[in-house]
Amino acid sequence: MSKLYDPQLLIHDWEKLSKLIEPELEEAKRRLPKRIYDELVEKLQKVASEYGLTPDEAKEIVKQVIDEYEISLVEPGEPVGTVAAQSIGEPGTQMTLRTFHFAGVREFNVTLGLPRFIELVDAKKEPSTPMMTVYLDEEHRYDLEKAKQVARAIEYTRVENVAKEVYIDMATLSIVVVLDPVMLEDKGVTVEQVKRVLERLKLGPVRKEDDYTLVIELQVKEGYINIMELNKLKERVLNAKIKGIKKIKRVIVQSRRLPDGREEYYLLTDGSALKEVLEVKGVDPRRTITNNIREIEQVLGIEAARYALITEMKKVLDEQGLDVDIRHLILVADIMTQTGRVRQIGRHGVSGEKPSVLARAAFEMTVQNLFDAAARGEVDKLLGVTENVIIGGIVPVGTGMTEIYMRPQVEPVRREER
Repeated sequence: MSKLYDPQLLIHDWEKLSKLIEPELEEAKRRLPKRIYDELVEKLQKVASEYGLTPDEAKEIVKQVIDEYEISLVEPGEPVGTVAAQSIGEPGTQMTLRTFHFAGVREFNVTLGLPRFIELVDAKKEPSTPMMTVYLDEEHRYDLEKAKQVARAIEYTRVENVAKEVYIDMATLSIVVVLDPVMLEDKGVTVEQVKRVLERLKLGPVRKEDDYTLVIELQVKEGYINIMELNKLKERVLNAKIKGIKKIKRVIVQSRRLPDGREEYYLLTDGSALKEVLEVKGVDPRRTITNNIREIEQVLGIEAARYALITEMKKVLDEQGLDVDIRHLILVADIMTQTGRVRQIGRHGVSGEKPSVLARAAFEMTVQNLFDAAARGEVDKLLGVTENVIIGGIVPVGTGMTEIYMRPQVEPVRREER
């Protein structure tokens, strides 16, 4: 039995226990971040109320938390950039190279593994498989029909998506659109809506031949029309927009079970248009996310883009079963966003914008970088790691960061010693 544990001294009252360990709690408050200190107090309180704690046990717990926290801190002079690069790069070699993976839904593909990680650190303008997770507000999130209404409002629907057949009738010089009743119901579109869309094209009068057939009577100038022109008009009809947001090709309604037992509905989209989606009625703008970092930067700002970078990188690594300390990812995201815009880790971004000429030359395009720097008369102050390695100097890392000065005390020589 532990010396700390004495059943006779168990205390269940947190108020009483906190007074007995007040000096230790004050020390923890001074040395720990507020979030960690609050969590420590909350857990001590819970354990004390459920099982009881002796004062010595509580003191030991506080001491160990402080010790663990301080061990986890970065030492002054630690080469955090090199450690982060190695900590991400080494597990990165074990990532799969599969670009596409079915994300639980047959119609959807999503980039995972190494290709996705490269997309993130290269700060691509648009990911190869842009996707959004659209969460709904209180009114729409618990009702499947209401969730479908929001999905239909977002999904880009053209005449082609609801038509069974579109063909040119050469005898009457008209374009015949045969609508599919099943697709009309699925997309939440009526025949009248399609008719209004076709009328807006101004190709000619639109008449309804039967319940699901619309005929556009083409207005022919000078009594003839070119076959190529007819095909172009047919393409215009097929691509005519009925409703939705242009970049969102497909929307799927998904559900998940909440801790309180209720079922919440949310949307997965093929395509991304954050600004437009946030304006749709029924969408919860606080939780809706996209995997397009550039779009987040433009719509929500650089801090949101930084947070998205961290979460997306962490998600990729977690999916691959790789355990990388999140502080390495935070450092990469900080470096990429510190100038107020998202920069890639590469010659057009972080590495190419280093103030040191030698560091830039060591990365890529050595001769061109040296020539350009010489033409501009640049001066390299040799403050970084790379440039000092190149010239064989002391690397400003660890003990190399400090300089020691000595002032030797010379004792005056007494006359009798001469």
